Amino acid sequence: MSGTTQHTAVTADWTLDPADTDVCERLARTLCTGGDDQVDDPQWVDRARDAWDELPLPLRRAVRGFRRQSGPHGTLVIGGLPVDRATLPATPSVSGSVQRRVTVPAALLTMVACGLGEPFAYLAEKSGALVQDVVPVPGQESFHGNAGSVPLSFHSENGFHPHPPDYVVFLCLRADHDGIAGMRVAGIRQALPLLTPAGREALFAPEFLTAPPPSFGPDATSEAQAEPRPVLSGAAEDPDIRMAQLVTTPLTPRATAALAEFGRACEATARTLRLTPGDLVVIDNRVTVHGRTAFRPRYDGADRWLQRTYVTTDLRRSRDHRPRDGHVLTR
Repeated sequence: MSGTTQHTAVTADWTLDPADTDVCERLARTLCTGGDDQVDDPQWVDRARDAWDELPLPLRRAVRGFRRQSGPHGTLVIGGLPVDRATLPATPSVSGSVQRRVTVPAALLTMVACGLGEPFAYLAEKSGALVQDVVPVPGQESFHGNAGSVPLSFHSENGFHPHPPDYVVFLCLRADHDGIAGMRVAGIRQALPLLTPAGREALFAPEFLTAPPPSFGPDATSEAQAEPRPVLSGAAEDPDIRMAQLVTTPLTPRATAALAEFGRACEATARTLRLTPGDLVVIDNRVTVHGRTAFRPRYDGADRWLQRTYVTTDLRRSRDHRPRDGHVLTR
């Protein structure tokens, strides 16, 4: 296997023009009316789903095209979404921070999620909120999750669960002070050619256990936890990934070697996204792993702030995990 780690920072694939940015903001603000609208209210999600059809055509085309074919990197970055930095509140700094009240960023995230499929969440993570804050938290600098500021290793979101997200959508509200925090992404379509035949064979074998991530808390359980799974599944030439370097345990010597080989392939093909306010990132969680570089929070109300939502292309698939056909998986 050959290849060198890519350190080149990547900016947006394309940026909305100012007129389309204005349309997005006006539409998002219509979803903020009433003063007591809640992101997690199913009726509000219905409004956001209808509003998706009114977003600018270039944005809808880009998201629709990505939904059909997520490309060689499995990542779409769109710049220029409206984030009013002048009125943005202080960056949250408490553990488990979420966005319950409707805001312009939360409305934008939810509309895009509805364009990709359906937003959903897990009760055990961030109290089941559909829009979650990704912010550094004092005292959790070394936490290997969204509240930390140390390097975050490659992972697909919630691969331990029988119903992991198909997409993960992030919106940058604030960059870090020093502009050094980077979202690292690596796609199987780039990494696969670097794997040896033996490595591929082992990664397709059910010889790995993946536990819940630290963000689910110490008491998280799953019916899938004790079930060995492969890291790669599906089409041999374009497989899906379920893997988290921190919590995926290989069960055999060949699995150990293959997982290390896969990690090297991800490092060799990784890209770093330097996000600025208004950048929207859509990650195809089926074919792409992501992580984060280290950064230095100051806890002064102006730290790095992303908001995140999960998307499934088939909400029906998880019906037995969702009471009253809601958007939150309770187990």
